[in-house]
Amino acid sequence: MPNDKYDIQELLQRDVYVNDKKVGTIVGERHHPNEARVRSMRIQVDAGIADEFMRKPAELAPLPKELVHSIRTDGTVKLSKSMRELQRRWRDTVRIDEKLYAPDEMLDRAVLDNQGREIGVITDLFKVKRTYKGVIVQTRVSIQKEFGVEAQLRVPITAFSRTRERLDEVVLSRTFDKVLTLPSYITINEMDDESE
Repeated sequence: MPNDKYDIQELLQRDVYVNDKKVGTIVGERHHPNEARVRSMRIQVDAGIADEFMRKPAELAPLPKELVHSIRTDGTVKLSKSMRELQRRWRDTVRIDEKLYAPDEMLDRAVLDNQGREIGVITDLFKVKRTYKGVIVQTRVSIQKEFGVEAQLRVPITAFSRTRERLDEVVLSRTFDKVLTLPSYITINEMDDESE
């Protein structure tokens, strides 16, 4: 069976190992209408692993589906790569509310302000010196008219307070007009594309 063909239901609540080292437990995946777009599962990372292999420990992190090698006879999930590869993947993530998200888990999510107003949809991510600093949002026409913003704008990762897994949304920590005045928002929107 090819390693990317395991159904998430088969893998839920299974412990994940790299060789004999327990990494954590699979807890689910992002709910997305186009399942082919979701290339990562969610894993609850063991505290010791998070302390040792993450810059800043996080309880939940992405697990790329392509790293799943097999299900062992004892029911645990074996990964095909080393801890170093997993550590490298975790560095290439976005941190929101002390949880890590892979780029594929961020795309196509609706962006809401803290009053529940939809601002737009995430179409891409923005890196500065190899670190994700923001997302590119395709704004709603009504938002463009009301706030005088462009069709696409950059929102800093630091402006987000949480994600809603079931509703596929990312929520800002304040109202949209307040986000527009944040120094981080102004800075990231003044950068040219070559900052990447």
